[in-house]
Amino acid sequence: MTLTSEIGSEIRILRDQPVTMRDGTRLYADVHLPAGPGPFPALLERTPYSKDNSVEVQIGAPAYFVAAGYAVVLQDVRGRFRSEGRFVPFQDDGWGANRDGWETVEWVAAQPWCNGQVGTIGGSYSGATQYRLAPTHPPHLRAMVAREASADFHAEWVYHGGAFELAFMLGWTLNCMDSDLAHLGAGDAMLARRRGLALRQARAAIETWQRHLPLNPNPLWVGLADWHNDFLSHPDDGPYWQQLSIESQHAEVEAPILHLGGWFDIFLNGTLKNFSGLRAHARTPEARRAQRLIEGPWVHGPWNLPIPIQGEVDFGPESVRDYNDLRRPWFDYWLKGSQNGVMDEPAVQLFVMGENRWRSADEYPLPDTRSANWYLRQAGQLHPRPPSGPEPPDSDDDDPEQPVPTLGGSTLNLPAGAFDQRPIEARCLVYTSEVLARDLTIIGNVRCILYASSSALDTAWVVRLTDVHPDGFSRLLCDGILRARYRQSFTAPALLTPHEVYEFVVDLWATANTFLAGHRLRVAITSSSFPRFDRNLNTGGVFGADASGQVARNSIVHDERHPSHIILPVIN
Repeated sequence: MTLTSEIGSEIRILRDQPVTMRDGTRLYADVHLPAGPGPFPALLERTPYSKDNSVEVQIGAPAYFVAAGYAVVLQDVRGRFRSEGRFVPFQDDGWGANRDGWETVEWVAAQPWCNGQVGTIGGSYSGATQYRLAPTHPPHLRAMVAREASADFHAEWVYHGGAFELAFMLGWTLNCMDSDLAHLGAGDAMLARRRGLALRQARAAIETWQRHLPLNPNPLWVGLADWHNDFLSHPDDGPYWQQLSIESQHAEVEAPILHLGGWFDIFLNGTLKNFSGLRAHARTPEARRAQRLIEGPWVHGPWNLPIPIQGEVDFGPESVRDYNDLRRPWFDYWLKGSQNGVMDEPAVQLFVMGENRWRSADEYPLPDTRSANWYLRQAGQLHPRPPSGPEPPDSDDDDPEQPVPTLGGSTLNLPAGAFDQRPIEARCLVYTSEVLARDLTIIGNVRCILYASSSALDTAWVVRLTDVHPDGFSRLLCDGILRARYRQSFTAPALLTPHEVYEFVVDLWATANTFLAGHRLRVAITSSSFPRFDRNLNTGGVFGADASGQVARNSIVHDERHPSHIILPVIN
């Protein structure tokens, strides 16, 4: 097939090209080629979302890169849409018994239309397929642009601080069902129709399913997406998850990678960890030097890069980037040998909110960062000085039947981005600073050290950091959650002794923001963020097994012996 793109270039499309894996399974790809004789350098996306309508197709990447002289290959991963086999997320894309990514890169390189120079593209799951591929270092892989994906699938995809990513995982699994039903229908059409009706009804009643208990097993997935219930059956970190961990394989990676993420992306921490980890531990000095990072104020998805408004906040014209234009110099350098100066640029580009401009550096975290503690104090104060004597604790009730709702943030399948937190702060314990006399810039990871107790055997702590504008707008910067049983270890949970004070370290991941003079800092603390995270039922029972919960009385302690505080990465 030959057609003409909107930008005037002829494109030849080779549909449904079979690529046979080492176990005999055939995966199918569409190949988009320039009209000339070739051969060409090639860009590969491996997607679970259909090669016919993947994200790269939706943003016009095949036409864009074909016009720039590249072949573009879009492949359905194992068990999805046209491709054979059974889909189990992440399982066959990396260094396991099947190495579908490695096999596909080498197949692309061997085709007569390819000159042996192969790069990879894509984000989210297609970013995960790249990161899983990288440690297998296929001989013809030259460079990657990986957008918004995890380094640790336990900590950044399925769970977060020990809490289940409910809204994301429920919606994502539903979205994965279309091709699974097609595979099922090939063997039992009547069963496929019944399951299809059940899934359509579930989409229409998504809020009911978000509240469905017990969490595990979810009857929607039995016999279809059994992997979802398998994920629920492994809430603790350990061998089950470590076999998939990209972070554990950083020392095996050789590829130059441009890591692209957003401050309000659900996989933000994975982007930062993959860049920093590879910058420090990639297989060769050349590979370590060839890592680049771009973090904007964006929520998940490439559609958001050219939009200045993320959530309720307009971050201005400097925040706008064109995704295809951003990637092309990287591939021109590594696949075509273009001396375009891309490797002479700073390794790190970070958009700093508040001042709404880009800053660059050679490392992340930035080398001139210092940690500054801001302490939770009585009467809702947030202060740079610690308490010097006794102060009364602050208490709140956590009722699983009335959870505090999610309002923006780094999430997916819910409205994400920078939202005013005032509508929910009345249900939180809130600590606010005095008005700042001068600008305060923070760039990097944020943590909160809480000294706290609960009347329950288990609970959760949700911490949010906001920038309070002079008009009162409480702009969300970052947030985090910690399920109390994981306070010491994500591999060895331990229940609480009711009313005993413990130290909890809540990871808020990262942000980049300048609190302008006249603004205030705010920390808000609660025990739920629903439906982003599953409700902690406060029973101390086996994760996912309880059908009901109980109210917990939770208390934050902030006195001389227990100086609860947030740790901010201040830029001097």
